[in-house]
Amino acid sequence: MYTPDLAPLAGSLTLSSLVALLPLLTIFLTLGVLRWKAHWAGLAALVVAMLVAAVVYGMPVDLVALSATEGLAFGLFPIMWIVLNAIWLYELTVRSGRFEDLRLVIDAISDDPRVQAIIIAFCFGGLLEALAGFGAPVAITGVMLMAVGFTAMRAATVVLLANTAPVAFGAIAIPIITAGNLTGIPYQHIGAIIGHQAPFFAAVVPLFLVFLVDGKRGVKQMWPLALVVGLTFAISQFVSSNFISVELTDIIASLAGLAAAVIMLQFWTPEGGKDALEKMRGERETEQAGPVGTTSAGGAVATTARTDVRLTPGRVLMALFPYLLVIAIFSASKLIPVLSSALAATDIKIPWPGLDGQVLTADGELAGSTVYAFQWLSSPGTLLLITGIIVAIVYRLSLRDAADVYLTNLVKLRYSILTVASVLALAYVMNLSGQTITIGTWIAGTGAAFAFLSPILGWLGTAVTGSDTSANALFATLQQTAAEKAGLDPALLVAANTSGGVVGKMISPQNLTIAATAVGLLGQESAIFRKVIWWSLGMLAGLCLLVGLQSTVLSWMIPTL
Repeated sequence: MYTPDLAPLAGSLTLSSLVALLPLLTIFLTLGVLRWKAHWAGLAALVVAMLVAAVVYGMPVDLVALSATEGLAFGLFPIMWIVLNAIWLYELTVRSGRFEDLRLVIDAISDDPRVQAIIIAFCFGGLLEALAGFGAPVAITGVMLMAVGFTAMRAATVVLLANTAPVAFGAIAIPIITAGNLTGIPYQHIGAIIGHQAPFFAAVVPLFLVFLVDGKRGVKQMWPLALVVGLTFAISQFVSSNFISVELTDIIASLAGLAAAVIMLQFWTPEGGKDALEKMRGERETEQAGPVGTTSAGGAVATTARTDVRLTPGRVLMALFPYLLVIAIFSASKLIPVLSSALAATDIKIPWPGLDGQVLTADGELAGSTVYAFQWLSSPGTLLLITGIIVAIVYRLSLRDAADVYLTNLVKLRYSILTVASVLALAYVMNLSGQTITIGTWIAGTGAAFAFLSPILGWLGTAVTGSDTSANALFATLQQTAAEKAGLDPALLVAANTSGGVVGKMISPQNLTIAATAVGLLGQESAIFRKVIWWSLGMLAGLCLLVGLQSTVLSWMIPTL
């Protein structure tokens, strides 16, 4: 059996950590500096991780390879399975011509692109994160912004930044529940503490989105609506996570934020909407467009442009139908206990051949991540597939049309599939060989100062895996142990790990690829990365300061068990 050595290089934790960081540095260097395409960056980082695992950590080559294959399988299913079906659902609406109606419905609420960014990316994206997660919000809201006139690059950066505030409570609070199960700390208590952290960012994210869309002018003109929506979302997050339900927090907050936006727009109209729209139109004209007479948002299957612009109640309902159906199906699957249990019972646990039972954790226990969960029915991807089939039937698309859209979509996603598969293979190699825990143990050795640094572990974990749940699986117990040794509140640092993952998601290669794929910017992940990395680092610095203060002078903010 292989047992990871936390300090394999000359017995030095510092030197070992610096070497263990090489795969991550490879990703950041190739994407941010060398501007490689994401699939090449992911493959290069995977090779580096495998070399470090075999040469420095002494992991047997066959176990290194098997770790990579399990990660690759996880990248294909469920991650890309979710993205593939999410984008297929969107492209069905394009093929049917109904997506143009959705654009008109959104324009009827407001044709101001700054308002649309808040409603689509922040509010509706938050609801999708609450119900589905795993990249679906980025994929769906990215193409929606493209459809209402956003340039591809602006749509990608907006949805990635928006997909921060709801992440901690995403997929019915799975990241928090995972942390609670691993540490033995009641997940309700962890969620309540996160409810004293995440809302600070939720309150200002709409302002950040407005700035991304229209700069300082937009902030000056739009701040009342942005603050009202942000504060409504933030207060709802705080109230729900502390007094109502951790699991329902994002659903309540997203719907409250959306309601606040719609109600306020009945009484207040922001200035500069036409100027922002004209600016957006000019940007679109300079961006490379698809063939004349087609709709090609996100590289979607071409469809004839519609000329009838009169909206009837029936057309409004049909335009909203796919998204109402998504909400209905995911709500039922998550919130109806009998159905949720029935779906979970279909999951198949597969001990990875040749790997399961052969790898121990640094604590000497059998590694649990060597058992692959095949969620063939309960996966959000399968639920999106079911949604798409129903939509195709309702929209009266033929089986041939629906299959053609699916196959075209599959071909378009081939490099995205390669990227995500390689990044998840990288994550599994780093985790099972011990590289990730070496980095975490090194950072955790800073004593009382660790309170200021603890969010960095969650940030790193999510940056590598693309999942806040995975970041908690990696580091929750480490945070707990380090806190107990340093005399800090374990629940606070476990919560900080989750909150750190919130701001790390936007720079994960997995999410960058999903965003690029959705808006038709395949191969330009490095450009998107350079636009969002500073937002991620800035929010991380703010979170580190907040958690550090909450461990000392602001300890009164933290609820007690």
